Amino acid sequence: MEQIDERFSATVDATGLACPMPVLRARRKLDEIAEGELLLVIASDPASMHDMPAFCSMAGHTLLMARVEEGQYHYEIRKGKDAA
Repeated sequence: MEQIDERFSATVDATGLACPMPVLRARRKLDEIAEGELLLVIASDPASMHDMPAFCSMAGHTLLMARVEEGQYHYEIRKGKDAA
């Protein structure tokens, strides 16, 4: 994997994992980082394009960007203040 941008406090590589695992792994990692920090999630499951925005909205996180890059789904998430 390419070197990850230093803006991110953590990265979750959920490639090869089916729904709901990318969201569950993201939630676990978000629990480990501080409010306002950035998380990069990389997934291969097309269902994550629906699941990740819904999760961020419900959990109080901000989905800054979602893009497809070389067949993988990349999500940039800022941990929310009220998120547990």
